[in-house]
Amino acid sequence: MKKFAFCYLACAAMLLPFAQGVTAQQAYELRLNAQKVGAPVHATMYGLFFEDINFAADGGLYAEMVKNRSFDFPQSLMGWKTFGNATVKTEQPLFERNPAYVVLAYAGHDHKQTGLENEGFVGMGFKKEAAYRFSVWAKTVDAAEPQKIRVEFIGAGSDVIGREELVIASPDWEKYTVTLRARATDEKGCLRIFLTTKGAIAVEHVSLFPEDTYRGRENGLRKDLAELLAGLQPGIFRFPGGCIVEGTDLATRYNWKNSIGPVENRPVNENRWHYTFPHRFFPDYYQSYGLGFYEFFLFSEDIGAEPLPVLSCGLACQFQNDGERCHVPVDKLEDYVQDALDLIEFANGDAATRWGKIRGEMGHPEPFGMKYIGIGNEQWGREYIERLEPFVKAIRAKYPDVKIVGSSGPSSDGKEFDYLWPEMKRLKVDLVDEHYYKDPEWFLKSAARYDAYSRKAPAVFAGEYACHLPRRANSFYAALCEAAFMTGLERNADVVHMATYAPLLAHVSAWQWRPDMIWFDNLRSAKTPSYYVQQLYSLNKGTHVMPLTLNQKAATGESGLYASAVCDQAESCYIVKVANTSQEDKAIRLVLDNVSKKTRLQPEVEVIVLEAEANQENTLDRPEAVAPKVSSASLSGNILQAAIRAEAFVVYKIRYQ
Repeated sequence: MKKFAFCYLACAAMLLPFAQGVTAQQAYELRLNAQKVGAPVHATMYGLFFEDINFAADGGLYAEMVKNRSFDFPQSLMGWKTFGNATVKTEQPLFERNPAYVVLAYAGHDHKQTGLENEGFVGMGFKKEAAYRFSVWAKTVDAAEPQKIRVEFIGAGSDVIGREELVIASPDWEKYTVTLRARATDEKGCLRIFLTTKGAIAVEHVSLFPEDTYRGRENGLRKDLAELLAGLQPGIFRFPGGCIVEGTDLATRYNWKNSIGPVENRPVNENRWHYTFPHRFFPDYYQSYGLGFYEFFLFSEDIGAEPLPVLSCGLACQFQNDGERCHVPVDKLEDYVQDALDLIEFANGDAATRWGKIRGEMGHPEPFGMKYIGIGNEQWGREYIERLEPFVKAIRAKYPDVKIVGSSGPSSDGKEFDYLWPEMKRLKVDLVDEHYYKDPEWFLKSAARYDAYSRKAPAVFAGEYACHLPRRANSFYAALCEAAFMTGLERNADVVHMATYAPLLAHVSAWQWRPDMIWFDNLRSAKTPSYYVQQLYSLNKGTHVMPLTLNQKAATGESGLYASAVCDQAESCYIVKVANTSQEDKAIRLVLDNVSKKTRLQPEVEVIVLEAEANQENTLDRPEAVAPKVSSASLSGNILQAAIRAEAFVVYKIRYQ
């Protein structure tokens, strides 16, 4: 691998002048034919795939800081410590689908204490001087007078770093709120609540959010993570998963109808990722549904991405279940099919419809304008086809303009893959979801994967992919191989309409799967090299594919070089992406052929370079160890002469008038 120190990569040295020389035996000639504008690049080409794995929702993107806030985990006090006279109750609940609550009563002695303490998600992250909104549904219990609680932030060293009081005045359930300000920064603090009077109160749905959420919403998203996702300018946002769509069993599949309505009355759901990998076992990992389908649609709208919800097709996870007995019989699918139709109405119906009315009551009277729906995740075999077909028929009959995404199974090839593709064509789905978690060699060999695909429908959705290296979380070399592979996605934009890296988010202390695009703890976040590759493609996707050759052949790996080109008719520029996966610097001669006489090429070329040692990773302590650097180069007429360092990814932007 490369021997030079990373710090040597100053902007001035990013591109070695061709004349000074790369000690290469030959120049590699890239030729772009400016007269042959190719297929449009879909606005959905690069996007996001969200799954609640690695504590990506609760404890991650969803800004709620309290674990098990409604005491309705299977173990009612998981995440909580109680002291004094604290009792879990379920009689006459406030919320039908979250029946548990806690009664705090006088401890029986003036020098004893009653209360609760919540550990958060691997602790609670507090920032000095930041404001936090505490809320609780509460009532007095058999008390003639108002009761008081004291709310405290406790640092990892047991110091009190925030404190306020609340008066619980009514014998009826009411919501109480108070703002606390942290007096110190602490990554792994906790929340403590004392009863400070001699009566009793009942508490339910104990919640704590930073006031500074993404776009300032009360039931909001963690700002830094949401902004990182928005910074990718995604064209598509797929949610809520992944394998959680299926569930280990049907009872624990993701049920979108449970994830809407008042947040206090959304039931807890089991998350299959808490037990899938016993060596990464997290028995406290559940889904509060606080980040539900309404919030997913809203976030899609915020970041300008088309929403792509994925629903259960009536098959529990086929990896974890053997036989039809585990799944919904084909003749009993009516409720599941209706769920899909109801979801489309929730997203697109007007306020006069049943589900459109619910959306309006939640705060969004205008339709979201959903265009895509996925049915099933990584399903395969005859079982899947038999269940997918009634969904396709029902959706086509009622909502013919909504595009349907089907599955090609869990692998990029093989028996099930070969069986499913013809079936997807027969059912006339609009896109087929392909998944590949593979090693670097596969990604490099597969850069030409879609060159020979049929140009007839359905199109491809590269729905889950990432380059995996043993014992490495997110190395630069893995990202470089992804960049090389993505030249093939871009070159075949008439076939590939969507692509999303996966998984998206991972808590450094609570992950089940790696690599992942963004790593975070309770206060910080870090973009991986793969994040930057995705961003460089997304922000430079252009509007149309342009034909590009390398030494008169397809640019798919000669001497380790991979390249693709687009034009952006809105910004008046050509964009060429080149990945040098070899361990040698390469001299590049980029020629723009057949440029119109009316087109004037600008001499200054913007150059964006992503390079590092092969094993280099970004961490929370060194989040910018690998990051793109911008410089410029000079165009001589219609020719750019430069050099690309060994193991580097470069984007050239050539503007014209």
